[in-house]
Amino acid sequence: MLTELLPPDTGLAFSAMRELRPALVSREDFVDQIDRVQRPEGYRLVAVLPDDGGDALAVAGFRQVTKLAWGRHLYIDDLSTSPAARGRGLASGLLAWIHDEAVRQGCRQVHLDSAVGLHRATAHRLYLNSGYVISDHHFTRSG
Repeated sequence: MLTELLPPDTGLAFSAMRELRPALVSREDFVDQIDRVQRPEGYRLVAVLPDDGGDALAVAGFRQVTKLAWGRHLYIDDLSTSPAARGRGLASGLLAWIHDEAVRQGCRQVHLDSAVGLHRATAHRLYLNSGYVISDHHFTRSG
């Protein structure tokens, strides 16, 4: 079942999200970060939940953003599937839901960044097969 996760169900996303973000330490800290910090900034979670209840099998975190370069768009911060649920098209389903949500919200584009390297080849194949193009280089500077 694909659904948007709202409080108090935020914690259902933790296990799947931790696959992408292994620095996440605890479910409680995750829920606090999402509900207290990121949701007020517009962050939303959508998840595929198992029919019998329990933690999400796959999850996506996204937000609506407006920039001079792209106008009003949805930005996908996180997209992750639990290892046992991979290869079942769940991430594709989440992307399709987000694409539909972009239309519902009047957004003309959906953007995301993805790390580079062979370990990300499956994700990149998903994005390319879903109609995304590699349009930019993303630069980061620490400190």
